[in-house]
Amino acid sequence: MRSIRLTIGLALGVLPALVLAACGGSTASGTGSSASPTPTPLLHTASIKVGDKMETVLKNASELTLYYFKPDTATKIACTGACASNWPPLLATSGAPTSSPALPGQLTVFNGPNGNQVLYNGHPLYSFSKDTAAADANGQGVGAKWFVATPDLAAMSAAASESAPAY
Repeated sequence: MRSIRLTIGLALGVLPALVLAACGGSTASGTGSSASPTPTPLLHTASIKVGDKMETVLKNASELTLYYFKPDTATKIACTGACASNWPPLLATSGAPTSSPALPGQLTVFNGPNGNQVLYNGHPLYSFSKDTAAADANGQGVGAKWFVATPDLAAMSAAASESAPAY
């Protein structure tokens, strides 16, 4: 009886590992080398209606519109805690952020209170919790401090970074 329980226990312990291995396994090529998948760009652009006009805006990999927060600076993140729950920061998971097509501005990462947050031209980027579809831009103008990020978003000047209020 004890050996039956041990056998069943081992089978139940090994079965999930086999299932996971089968689902996540890679296929071997006939040449002995495996091809790396093309990385998905972190950012891209799309034209959507913002207010009463069509604009090209920055989007995350989930197709959500990206925003910047006026009180932020390139060296001080003002939206943290409860703010970051409503405005989830765009975080880099590893390496340098990428875009497709290439954006005219500079993508960088700032290791701040929200983690490795992606900045475009010195502006930390966020999505908005009330945007649920690719065409949404519900955060535009909220509190007169939140605005859609566009490819032509001007680089944050050093003076703006130094004089912006810290929250």
